[in-house]
Amino acid sequence: MVERQSAVAVGKFGLDIGTPGIKSVGPLAFGPEGILFVGDNLGAAIFAIDVGDDVANEQGEINIENLDKPLAAYLGCSRDDISIRDMAVHPSSQKVYLAVMRGSGEAAVPVLIRVGTDGHLSEVPLDNVPFSQSLIEDAADKDDPREVSRVPLRTVTLTDMSYVDGLLIVAGTSNEEFSSTLRRIPFPFNGDTQTNSLEIFHVSHGRYETAAPIRTFVPYDHNNSLMASYTCTPVVQFPISDLKAGTHLMGKTVAELGAHNRPIDIVSYELEGEEYLLISNLNHPLTRIACKDIDRQGSLTETDRSLDDADRESIIRDGSLSPLVGAPRQELPHPGVSRMAVLNGSHVLMLQEDEAGIHLRSYATSTL
Repeated sequence: MVERQSAVAVGKFGLDIGTPGIKSVGPLAFGPEGILFVGDNLGAAIFAIDVGDDVANEQGEINIENLDKPLAAYLGCSRDDISIRDMAVHPSSQKVYLAVMRGSGEAAVPVLIRVGTDGHLSEVPLDNVPFSQSLIEDAADKDDPREVSRVPLRTVTLTDMSYVDGLLIVAGTSNEEFSSTLRRIPFPFNGDTQTNSLEIFHVSHGRYETAAPIRTFVPYDHNNSLMASYTCTPVVQFPISDLKAGTHLMGKTVAELGAHNRPIDIVSYELEGEEYLLISNLNHPLTRIACKDIDRQGSLTETDRSLDDADRESIIRDGSLSPLVGAPRQELPHPGVSRMAVLNGSHVLMLQEDEAGIHLRSYATSTL
């Protein structure tokens, strides 16, 4: 199937046949005609790969209990040696693609795994495939002493990606003083990257910040806006029309999910004509926010009158937070959710972890 698509991909998207030199796998995103974008923090690069997966499938859901067991067996390692860095669903085949690091430290090996709708596992071939790459020229050096949330700055060069109208939008960091960065890379890759440094008001910290990167984001409102979430845990809106090359961009903080927490993933889905966001978190429950409530919410700043004096003093003193700061939200009873993806527009696919292992489960949007 890859061979049949190669000529089209090479001609239309400027891909070359070869072996992409992927050093690590991080964020994933699908682009036009099923081109898979793979973020590589170690190599400070993004790869576009024609995975040759063009068979249409309209299956409504995928459910695999204890996915980590067959995955470990397939990779020939223990379950503890598997780290799933991201998940994406192919727009045509509905197959699930996983970015997996096998092992730990310098010995870790990057692997791309394809999960069929029937649960069959296979490795995405990376030899003699159509691909291209875009280097992140302003990535922090590997020996840059700066850290973000106790990890080296280089390891968060790329934190999340999404393809919108001919552009790959990439969140992460740079080697600049204001290191929080949003990049826009035209596809096909032509060497041109537009960047914005970012600044937000971090409610639980009580100050403006320019270093911490977006951890996860999603386009919404017909791709007119981005909704992003940061560690510890502000939710911030960025109008796409405000993304001008080389400018410093101020986000609109619309909610605060609580201190001592890291967002993992965020997706958008529609139900009965309304759009909703789901945010999975490391230390807080799965959270749903209606987009109409975001649009009504003013910017949260240190002068925001929705915070009374007691709330503000508590936030500044110890990072605690009233759960009602900003746009209304609802906590959902889905424990252990990490990565998410929308499946066929009618289900949200979730990786859920508990004491038994890691499970891949589909939930109809009508139940969320």
